[in-house]
Amino acid sequence: MLIGNVGRDPEVRYIEAGVATATLSLATSTPGYTLPSGTQVPERTEWHRVLLFRRLAEIVERYVHKGDKLYIEGSLRTRSYTDKSGKTKYVTEIWAENMEMLTPRAASGATQPTAPAPATTAPLPNDDDEKCPF
Repeated sequence: MLIGNVGRDPEVRYIEAGVATATLSLATSTPGYTLPSGTQVPERTEWHRVLLFRRLAEIVERYVHKGDKLYIEGSLRTRSYTDKSGKTKYVTEIWAENMEMLTPRAASGATQPTAPAPATTAPLPNDDDEKCPF
């Protein structure tokens, strides 16, 4: 379980049979504190690579943006690959199984469809122009 902020807009791809996959980076922080000896321990930020599949990936594509706060539940997966110089590298990722968006919609960069304002067909009341301050 992680609660953190999205580091950049998610990358979404569609693989075989139209299955959506999304990758995002999530920053989690531990606040700084002072030890009884007076030693200052600075804030520590960890970055996590999160993979989401199918419906979660589609939701991320539409509504999640850089800076949004997310709650992620999932499992750790470690994989290896060989880089260009022939060295074996290891990557640990979180395969998300559940996600909750914690950023309020108004604060999020997500565009929400809004209904157009109803057009007024009746004329506005005509007050004396002298009472209008502008």
